[in-house]
Amino acid sequence: MRVQSIQENLSRQIRALELLSSLLEEEFADLRERRPQDVSALEISIQELIRQVAVERKCLRAIIHEAYPGKKRVREIVQELDAEDARILSDQLRDLDRAEQVCAIQADKNRQLAMGLYDQSLKLLKHLHQAIEPGKSDLYSRRGRYAKTQQAQASVFTGRF
Repeated sequence: MRVQSIQENLSRQIRALELLSSLLEEEFADLRERRPQDVSALEISIQELIRQVAVERKCLRAIIHEAYPGKKRVREIVQELDAEDARILSDQLRDLDRAEQVCAIQADKNRQLAMGLYDQSLKLLKHLHQAIEPGKSDLYSRRGRYAKTQQAQASVFTGRF
């Protein structure tokens, strides 16, 4: 019974990570198509799913601690099980590790794309800010004279009313 509850817990974690992987891929697609509202909605779902996986892991540790005093990890108890249960748990741990790696790779891709979009937006904002900033009045013009002084405040339009 103890081994069965551990297997069920690992199975739930594997399915949750597979769902997380698909949500991360959907988030990547929304980032590429620049749909921030969709990304925000997905981010809430992703955070909730990660919270649920953390709860599952905490429950797994409690099951292991209760059933196998002094043990903290599934890999530690595998050695004490019969061959069939040990093989099943080892396979589940391998699948869980693989699912975690896929999620980590996709999350890193999403982070890189989000940071790239952030940098691009920041550079555009700086460029626009510099475009409306008043020019410096202490510079020489092409003819060797001081350039005309411009308005002291930033403005998009110049001229008289």
